[in-house]
Amino acid sequence: MISKAKLLHLFIFVCITGTSIKSYSQHISPLEGRWDLDMAFNGQTVPSWLEILHSGTATLIGRFVFAFGSARPIAEVETYGDNKFTFRIPNQWEPKGSDMIFHGELADDKLKGTMIYTDGSITEWTGVKAPELTYIENPNWDTPIDVFNGKDLTGWHVDGEKNQWVVKDGILTSPESGSNLITNEKFQDFKLHTEFRYPKGSNSGIYLRGRYEVQIVDSEGLEPLDIYLGGIYGFLEPNENAAKPAGEWQTYDITLIGRRVTVVLNGKTVISDATIPGITGGALDSKEGEPGPFMIQGDHGPIEYKSFVVTPLKK
Repeated sequence: MISKAKLLHLFIFVCITGTSIKSYSQHISPLEGRWDLDMAFNGQTVPSWLEILHSGTATLIGRFVFAFGSARPIAEVETYGDNKFTFRIPNQWEPKGSDMIFHGELADDKLKGTMIYTDGSITEWTGVKAPELTYIENPNWDTPIDVFNGKDLTGWHVDGEKNQWVVKDGILTSPESGSNLITNEKFQDFKLHTEFRYPKGSNSGIYLRGRYEVQIVDSEGLEPLDIYLGGIYGFLEPNENAAKPAGEWQTYDITLIGRRVTVVLNGKTVISDATIPGITGGALDSKEGEPGPFMIQGDHGPIEYKSFVVTPLKK
């Protein structure tokens, strides 16, 4: 069954180029689509994400998300042999000219391949087609859950050895860089209301299902971008900058059903019912079809929370 995204792509392509549907179908590559990846990197299995799509009738392009950083464009995905491909992209954190080189192939509806990292090391990876995720119209909501009880870290755990998180006077605080904080409970579809505050120059974020980062960063007065407050990091840009100055309490009201997200920042809807294409850098895993926890980023700058209320979709 062809997906809605593929049908829309087909319709736009046919309208713009005048190509027949039959001719278009002859150009569709089985590599096209969004893929959830697992990579063996630095002794760990880390999540990544790959999108391959058409540009014109003969060229494949794409986007790639590594274990950290933002989504990066792929200028061209070169194909050869029987569903084999290769591409290269600059490393986001290395000097210019330091490319990561990918080789992959499709077999039995799964991807597998290698990545040659900038230091010459070789990483193996595998990938499966990303699920579409069901959207529910007119949802019925369950009872709100105070995930942060205002007293201690009950219901949470950290992802590292250093736990710098403390609760003082009803405020959940990460005063310095350390571990990320993760809920024990996992959620699929939900509404989140949270109140947070950060000092000047700080940087943090909230990962929905542990996979999609809603950015938190001191960006008051700046042009709205996906890397600033209100954005889904590297993917979705807020329609306005509704940030308050650093040091003031701010609010997020976020609704996530399937892949469709609405972000209300300080009472203003900055992202409305938009589709999150895939996982963002820093995700806990790439298992997009499964429920996941909330993760609060604590490995960047200081951050404070005084409420964190989740309302799950009623099953």
